[in-house]
Amino acid sequence: MEAVTFKKLVKGHAYSVTGAKQINYRGQSLGLIRMRNPWGEVEWTGAWSDSSSEWNAVEPALRQQLMVRMEDGEFWMSFRDFLREFTRLEICNLTPDALQSRKFRKWNTRLYDGTWRRGSTAGGCRNYPATFWINPQFKIQLEEVDDTGDEDGGREPGCSFLLALMQKNRRRERRYGKDMETIGFAVYEVPPEHVGKSGVHLKRDFFLANASRARSEQFINLREVSTRFRLPPGEYIVVPSTFEPNKEGDFVLRVFSEKKAGTEEMDDKIQAMLPDEKVLSESEIDDNFKALFKQLAGPDMEISVTELQTILNRIIGKHKDLRTKGFSTESCRSMVNLMDKDGSGKLGLVEFNVLWNRIRNYLTIFRKFDLDKSGSMSSYEMRMALEAAGYKLSKKLHELIITRYAEPDLAIDFDNFVCCLVRLETMFRFFQAMDVDQDGVVTFDLLQWLQLTMFA
Repeated sequence: MEAVTFKKLVKGHAYSVTGAKQINYRGQSLGLIRMRNPWGEVEWTGAWSDSSSEWNAVEPALRQQLMVRMEDGEFWMSFRDFLREFTRLEICNLTPDALQSRKFRKWNTRLYDGTWRRGSTAGGCRNYPATFWINPQFKIQLEEVDDTGDEDGGREPGCSFLLALMQKNRRRERRYGKDMETIGFAVYEVPPEHVGKSGVHLKRDFFLANASRARSEQFINLREVSTRFRLPPGEYIVVPSTFEPNKEGDFVLRVFSEKKAGTEEMDDKIQAMLPDEKVLSESEIDDNFKALFKQLAGPDMEISVTELQTILNRIIGKHKDLRTKGFSTESCRSMVNLMDKDGSGKLGLVEFNVLWNRIRNYLTIFRKFDLDKSGSMSSYEMRMALEAAGYKLSKKLHELIITRYAEPDLAIDFDNFVCCLVRLETMFRFFQAMDVDQDGVVTFDLLQWLQLTMFA
């Protein structure tokens, strides 16, 4: 590597091909190729180099034309010498068109911006099945097969498309010591039950049971990786990812298709399938619970923020399998504000009964989806737990939840888990109550908006 041959070519060096010319040389047709060493200084000294004698046999006008634009580091050589001296040639297509195509084709292009974020959308490659499914997903719908041509060679009809995954802003990040991430992508056939549907983010079980139909040639730390495919008509899911999980970055995914193809980003539609919550009157509440409440609440028969904090921390202190630093005053105040219907700033018997039943339900869900029994939720366990609780959320909301409720190691402690679900359930129920015509839109006046945002 970097050794210089006796004719002044640098081994292992990337030269550029800058021109080619067929000339008449001593009565015969001869192919010349023009090369450039980007570093300059060292130039080819063999036949057809700048000062070689071969140029004396070329008519002056042609010699002047060929050599007038020569720069330092640029030189001519015969095509025969080129084949002998160089071992690898890389050709970059400026468009996705096939090199052997006889006519120019205008390809259809779609571009998507995406992000990988720790704990929510940076799942790593297929080698990490527990988290691979949380990566962004994009659907391609291939409907029209390619036009047949001489180059098809009797192949089965198929749809050609090209995927190009590019990292964004990595050059700018170099000043902070960050280099290119190792990136790639995989392509999966959409299962029959999801064909024609939008707003569906495929889950872990699908990727555990199905192999990819195609994938990038390799995962590599380049700014962009691209691969051309030809698949039968149908619907396919593209999953771009970094090689390892929790590597953050922004990316652009471009889809080039020879024929018209439908493409869309796959993301769950925001919805909540909440169980019926029976709000009991005071007379319907169990006598044992009333006695417990009277003991906890004190003479005023209402539970304040500090009393709620004491109660909850005393309860979770008995559960040694739960990882928690305890419920903070801020968390308890938020729960009181969310559950307080009469504006007293405290929880009465009925309000506390509702909160108590919710927390018991959340504890059951937490233990079920703490798969590694660590006492806390990992970010992907949290996502599965939210779905089990009846929530389908967009990737942007999952990013916000991890940002707001996860610890630096991306784990969600039990107290944060409870606070998150209390807030989610309360806000969904509030919205559903106001959405009387069920069109997914509600209208607030200024007072309602301030009450909701300031005191929730």
